[in-house]
Amino acid sequence: MKKITNWITQHSIWVLVIAFFLLIPSIIGYYKTKINYDILVYLPKDIETIKGQDILTNDFGIGAFSFVTIENMANKDILNLERQIKEIPNVNMVASIADVTDTVFPLEILPSSILEKVYIENKTAILVTFQGRTSEQSTMDAIKNLRSTVKEASSVSGMTAMVLDTMELSEREIYAYIAIAILFCVIVLTLATDSYIVPLFLLGNIGVAILYNLGSNIFLGEISYITKAITAVLQLGVTMDFSIFLYHKYENEKQENKDSKKAMQKAIHETFVSVVGSSLTTIAGFLALCFMDLTLGADIGIVMAKGVLCGLVCVLTLFPALLLVFEKNVEKVKHKNRFPKFTGIQNFARKYYPLSIIVFLFLLIPAIYGNNHTKVYYKLDESLPDTLPSSIANKKLAKNFNIVSPEMILVKKEMKASERQELIEKLKEIEGIDLVLSPVQILDLGLPPSMLPESIKKLLDNNSYQLIILNSSYEIASNELNEQIGIVNNLVKKYDNNAIIAGEGPLMNDLTTIADHDFKMVNYASIGVIFILMLFVLKSISLPFILICTIEFAILSNMAIAYFTGTTLPFIASIVVGTIQLGATIDYAILMSTKYLEERSKTKDKKEALKNTLTKTTPSIITSALCFFAATFGVAIYSKIDMIGAICKLLARGSIISMIVVLFLLPALFQIFDTIIIKTTKTKKEGL
Repeated sequence: MKKITNWITQHSIWVLVIAFFLLIPSIIGYYKTKINYDILVYLPKDIETIKGQDILTNDFGIGAFSFVTIENMANKDILNLERQIKEIPNVNMVASIADVTDTVFPLEILPSSILEKVYIENKTAILVTFQGRTSEQSTMDAIKNLRSTVKEASSVSGMTAMVLDTMELSEREIYAYIAIAILFCVIVLTLATDSYIVPLFLLGNIGVAILYNLGSNIFLGEISYITKAITAVLQLGVTMDFSIFLYHKYENEKQENKDSKKAMQKAIHETFVSVVGSSLTTIAGFLALCFMDLTLGADIGIVMAKGVLCGLVCVLTLFPALLLVFEKNVEKVKHKNRFPKFTGIQNFARKYYPLSIIVFLFLLIPAIYGNNHTKVYYKLDESLPDTLPSSIANKKLAKNFNIVSPEMILVKKEMKASERQELIEKLKEIEGIDLVLSPVQILDLGLPPSMLPESIKKLLDNNSYQLIILNSSYEIASNELNEQIGIVNNLVKKYDNNAIIAGEGPLMNDLTTIADHDFKMVNYASIGVIFILMLFVLKSISLPFILICTIEFAILSNMAIAYFTGTTLPFIASIVVGTIQLGATIDYAILMSTKYLEERSKTKDKKEALKNTLTKTTPSIITSALCFFAATFGVAIYSKIDMIGAICKLLARGSIISMIVVLFLLPALFQIFDTIIIKTTKTKKEGL
């Protein structure tokens, strides 16, 4: 380590040059990394619904589909529009009422249950299927062309339209997230440091680390839009305190050593020793997300763990080089440190610790209750503004044709016609299902097969599977639909044990089940991994219990606020926030604990040790928490995508709650359990 620190301080300009040139591949990697905007892609590949999607794509050419709503258009004009749509690349099939009647057959020939799904009061629904999957670029390009052809974006519904709107909205907002986070962080850092230029170096250093991290994502192939949106602000929030810690160490060392390079060498060494434990727990917290069955967790976890590592490396290399090369500039613009000492908080935490325990016990039950009853939603378009074209189109489709949750049942080709008809009749009897469509029904209308378009015949029947289409009037991701899917699945399996129900509704049902499992799994995993790490970092058996309980109380309180304020959270926020808050803010507790052990080893008086601990750690903890808050709070207010805004809101609030709990509850626990802590911790025991 000594050789490395010596090289960094002796060759600071070279460090800056190397850092600059590394930005080139990072920027290229950033723009080359594919971004995925479809959350359902992260479902496990071995579940039935995903297999069903593969069959629909490969055997029926239905990788994705959309409905186009047309008003007051004659059949011949609809057919002309269909021909234009068919010319769009990646479009597989186009079908409407005009294909059957073809301006000759009367509409009355069709049963009302079918007719009302495709034509009602001069409104016509055109079904368009695509060869590519929902989130493939070719499909999104087709949706863009479809909107241009129809000349009304809000008439084109479907998952791909929603994914496209999500992509466009996210790309418009992401740079605003970074700008807002930087603005708020500049305010905090200007108060927390004694130079006007140091905040720029701090932010520049983390900015470079963020670019390194985002650029290296090219090796992952692709990342989700959620990961891309929150990576910069989270990395800024959780690694900024490393830089601040090094700067304060450097300034303290310069008071004892006039040689700036030697002062920096010592500062780098002490920073590395001090932050290695906290950085490991933060990395472990993010990697715990990899235990999720929904692979979005691994997507966020790997990128953020990598980001913490990039941040730590830049803090120990690039930031020292910046301070040394521009030392004179830093000194010229120094100002009086405006950050208060927070002596009132310290005195209260020491003197009135019984009150902290009483408040904690009083809040514990509502915190647990609120956390356990926090409401979440799984319907993906609920996280988007109602004004988006896809949202308007989906509502229009539901209002005009009651097409809310179309599903597709894949049954074996060999199923007898009598069995299939019996299954169809029983499906019609299930509450909430208002349409069941099969080849038998269309042929029973008296239309010869030769009159059906080839695209429709392929849709309804092929060489391997038979397709039964049904429509549910229940909202996607609702409890009613999930229960209905279970009933349909049990019924269908009686006729064909290998049958598969596919569609957005079944996918969301699987997502609900998997997310509930992931919520428990990821929390247990993060607690377990961080607990084991702290055993080695703190060399204590009791402290890991105390620290984790402290931060877990902060997490429970954070989630409970959502319940008591009547906030319904997007499912992904409820899963990942607890783990991120634990990994990112346990550092506050570790900092106070290590300092308490250090002070306690010097004196037998636990009150004196606690006083010194609070004096030395309170400003650092508050600074770290405020940086985390600053990086996430602005995004929470600005973002129109609730999937992102809710995560940042919870993390912003969580950073403050964790800070308060660490500053008031943890000192109280130190005083109460001091004897147990000392007996179960390996210390220097100089004064014990």
